[in-house]
Amino acid sequence: MRASSRPPYRFGDLLALARQSWVRQLGGALAEAGYPDYRPSDALVMRLLLRGPLAVGRLGDALGVTRQAARKVATGLESRGYATVEKDARDGRQTNVTLTSRGRDFAHTIVSMIDRLDAALAACLTPEQLTAADTVLRAVLGDEHSRALAAFVAPPQDPH
Repeated sequence: MRASSRPPYRFGDLLALARQSWVRQLGGALAEAGYPDYRPSDALVMRLLLRGPLAVGRLGDALGVTRQAARKVATGLESRGYATVEKDARDGRQTNVTLTSRGRDFAHTIVSMIDRLDAALAACLTPEQLTAADTVLRAVLGDEHSRALAAFVAPPQDPH
């Protein structure tokens, strides 16, 4: 019997399972750190807000969602005590989202836990395998918006 050149899996299935596992691991680590109310969208949103206040519209643009959906994310963060949602003092048409002190602590904890998960993965793989995985995952980001967001949130570090 001839060996098939096709891998015994479908890449999309593995990618979806890997994401689910990553989200579970991050959620578990955050729960242990005192944040049991973590939601999968929090990791990205909180890191965006760590850079400073964002208008709801800009948050929506960054997330690739409508302003209505971005407002729902923002009010969810506000109800959990991680952000304030207030009209802009200079432009009453604009609503800004700003991290609270608790939100900044949560965001920094998210960054720390992601770094820890990255380090655990790096301990299992060679640098070449990590580079190959990075290349493959970036290739999956088929649209310019996703590639730009990936670069904005976590730009590759220069090894030199």
